[in-house]
Formats: sequence, C-alpha cells, structure tokens
Amino acid sequence: MDDGHAIAYKALKRGTLVRDSEGAEIGKVARVQDNVRENIFDGIVVDTREGKRFVDAPEVGRIAERAVTLTITAAEVAMLPVPRPRMLQRLEQAKLVRRARRTARDLRDR
Repeated sequence: MDDGHAIAYKALKRGTLVRDSEGAEIGKVARVQDNVRENIFDGIVVDTREGKRFVDAPEVGRIAERAVTLTITAAEVAMLPVPRPRMLQRLEQAKLVRRARRTARDLRDR
C-alpha cells in the first residue's frame, strides 16, 4: 500500500481513498472541514457505504497523496455522527457573529 507522500490537509482532494486503522478501505473523502479564520484543520467528511460520517481531526492519522489513514476502526467510523450540512453551519456561525457584535455594541453604549 503506497499512499504517496504526506500532504497538507488543504491539498487533500475530494474522492481520495480513506482507510481505517487496520488498512481496510472504508470510503472516500467528501470534503475537508477547517476553521478558515484560524487556519485549523477540523476534520473530514467521509462518504461511506452507511452514508456520510464526520471524522474529527484527532482521528485522522495520516493524509497522503492517494489515501487518508484514520486512527480508528471501520466499526468506530460507523458510529460517528452524520455531518451537518454546510449551509446550516454557515447560518449558525453568522448568528454567533451577529450576537457577538450586538453584545459588543451594547457594552460600548453603556
């Protein structure tokens, strides 16, 4: 199993093979999730036979050119949460930003 050279999470492409900790193929990368503002890798969404699953960054062992290797087994991946849609994440983030701005404005106006 030659997965190629290790790469940065930002270079990871959709459709890249994902293997569990035992080397079994469990699916393909659907998307990479990161915190753009802080430049932090959050995890990957994997398209498995059971549906999409969100794999948190600490469970991603190695990202390479041709495959991602996880630190958990296929059974553990099956128990992972289904990812929230991106639009919902953006709406929640926008609400949080608006709330913070409102709080800051209220504190400033006191």
